[in-house]
Amino acid sequence: MDVRLRQPLGSDALSPSGQTTTSSISAVASPDDRLGEAIAELRRSVAAELLESLSVVSPKFFETIVLDLLHRMGYGASRADLQRVGGSGDGGIDGIISLDKLGLEKVYVQAKRWQQAVGRPEVQAFYGALAGQRANKGVFITTSSYTTQAVEFARSVERIVLVDGARLAELMMDYEVGVSSRTVKVPKLDSDYFDEEST
Repeated sequence: MDVRLRQPLGSDALSPSGQTTTSSISAVASPDDRLGEAIAELRRSVAAELLESLSVVSPKFFETIVLDLLHRMGYGASRADLQRVGGSGDGGIDGIISLDKLGLEKVYVQAKRWQQAVGRPEVQAFYGALAGQRANKGVFITTSSYTTQAVEFARSVERIVLVDGARLAELMMDYEVGVSSRTVKVPKLDSDYFDEEST
C-alpha cells in the first residue's frame, strides 16, 4: 500500500479555490502527526478489507468469527465457554457465552452478515428470543448498520448491545482477530541521557 506522508515537491499548496489543501497541511505537520495520519489511513484500509472478507464467508463461519472476537475481548473463561448454536430452528440465537464456570450467567449472541441496514423488527425478534430464554443480556452484531428505529428500540429495553460493521472491524483490529500487526520502532531522543547534571 502506498501511504503518502508528505506533499510531493512541486505540488501546489493551495487548491484552485485558494484554500489550503489537506496535503499542504500534512507537509507542515510534525513527523509524529504524519505517522498518526498514516496509521489512521492503514486502519481505514484494513477495516474495509475486513468487511469485504466478512461479506463472503459463510454464515456459519461468520458466527464462529464473532465468538472468537468476543472470547478475545475477555468473555468466557475459555473458548469452550462460547458455543455456536446458529442454524435452522435456532430461535434467533446464534451463540451463547457462559460468563461463569457453572453457566449461571449467560450472554446470547445474534450475528447477521447483512448488506442492508438491520431494522427494528430484527432487533425486536432478538429481544423476543432473549425473553424466551429468560436471558437478560444480548449482543447483536452485524456487518452492515442499524436503522434509527432499531437503535432507539435497543436503548429502550437496555438489555441489548448493538455492534455495527464499522465497530466490528475496529474491534477485530484492536483484538487481532483475522488481523496481524507489526511493531515499528520509532526513535525518540532520550533527553535525560544528555543531562550532565544528573550523572
